[in-house]
Amino acid sequence: MSKTHFGYQSVEETEKANKVAEVFHSVAMKYDIMNDLMSMGMHRLWKKFTLAQANVRPGNKVLDIAGGTGDLAAAFAKAAQWGEHPDAEVWLSDINASMLSVGRDRLLDRGLALPSIQFDAEKIPFPKDHFDIVSVAFGLRNMTHKEIALAEMARVVKPGGKVLVLEFSKPDAMLAPIYDVYSFKVLPWLGEKVAKDAASYQYLAESIRMHPDAEALKTMMLQAGFDQVDTHRMTGGIVALHIGIKY
Repeated sequence: MSKTHFGYQSVEETEKANKVAEVFHSVAMKYDIMNDLMSMGMHRLWKKFTLAQANVRPGNKVLDIAGGTGDLAAAFAKAAQWGEHPDAEVWLSDINASMLSVGRDRLLDRGLALPSIQFDAEKIPFPKDHFDIVSVAFGLRNMTHKEIALAEMARVVKPGGKVLVLEFSKPDAMLAPIYDVYSFKVLPWLGEKVAKDAASYQYLAESIRMHPDAEALKTMMLQAGFDQVDTHRMTGGIVALHIGIKY
């Protein structure tokens, strides 16, 4: 059996998806408030920049992978004029049923009955060259075979379309000591106080450290089939947006 990492633990590949699922089943209901607390609201700015770079146009077809509670999908729907433009198509997706349920319900609360679909990003159930935009925000690091998931995203995006990967990255050296203290002391404490789950936020901190840095992820995306990858490091490198384009 092949091994992979779950945070700092070494686990069987077949176990990782279940362990990640347990984390997100646990945190789904507190996901948004924890994001605001953990990032001090910065995640909204990171996502706003991602939306600007996506530049979704009326009538575009958009797939949001690991879409969580639906904040990006809602913004994509507005930009694509979903429900008004006959060609517009916006999908909310997630591998985790709890997250998808929360996201779907929150979209419905906004009056958006977007199609929602549960799938593993390593096996995207859409045809080749279907979407103008594919996005994944803070979800890639939880995937067992990132290179397979990225190749699938490259497959389903149209030539000239964009795949946007927003993910935690490696901070600048001067920030690293402060970031480590925050990640391994403050995050689990917040998780315990707010979500009653310190372990899931300990995993979060560990999973970030195990994720490729910005340059390594760019190389991985090029190897997965993208012809061009633009990288935008933000907040001292704590987060990076990678934009993959297929010619």
